[in-house]
Amino acid sequence: MQVEDIPAVMEVERQSFAMPWPSHAYKRELKENRLARYIVARRSFQGPDILATAQVGAEAQGAVRGPVRRGLLNWITDLLGGSVPPAAVADERVHRVVGYAGIWLMVDESHVTSIAVAAAYRGLGIGDLLFLSLIDTSRQIGAQYMTLEVRVTNTLAQNLYREFGFKETGVRKRYYSDNNEDALIMWSDPLESPGFQHMVEDHRRALLDRFRSSQIVSEMRARGVQA
Repeated sequence: MQVEDIPAVMEVERQSFAMPWPSHAYKRELKENRLARYIVARRSFQGPDILATAQVGAEAQGAVRGPVRRGLLNWITDLLGGSVPPAAVADERVHRVVGYAGIWLMVDESHVTSIAVAAAYRGLGIGDLLFLSLIDTSRQIGAQYMTLEVRVTNTLAQNLYREFGFKETGVRKRYYSDNNEDALIMWSDPLESPGFQHMVEDHRRALLDRFRSSQIVSEMRARGVQA
């Protein structure tokens, strides 16, 4: 994520959370918090009436892009985009962000601060893409585990985390200030353990197959999300 992405990130934030972070909080995270890493999944326009084939990506502040991760993202870039009217090209940066996520490195733990996908792109695998990228980034910066809080009523997010092997380890009572809802505390297995890595690679291959499929391309076209 870059400072220039913040307006687009804020739009996704407003679509996703009852109490969105203010934009100055993201500016502070990017400029001052050396323990933070934020990524975006983005759609790019190459120009009017040209099928966009580059880039839906994850950009991690200060993180090295591993070859496995780039391979996955390169496949996905071939499938997101579409015909774009000339007027849309001018504000392409503002409108191309389709999701974002962040972590803090706390000693040897990677704490997931946020993950969200634009409403029009939900259910297409962007959340899985972002979470895989968070795992890759966490390993690159030396984290041994990942942890997060999630609302007790947010079963969709909980299901995503459980698919990646996260387990419930406790509850933070009245954690969310908007409605005093409890939060589940969830932890990963050791990131470098063979079992965890095998699971991650299985998810990576499954997501690749999903984005290759004609079904998901048809679904995106039906939603009108390419342009």
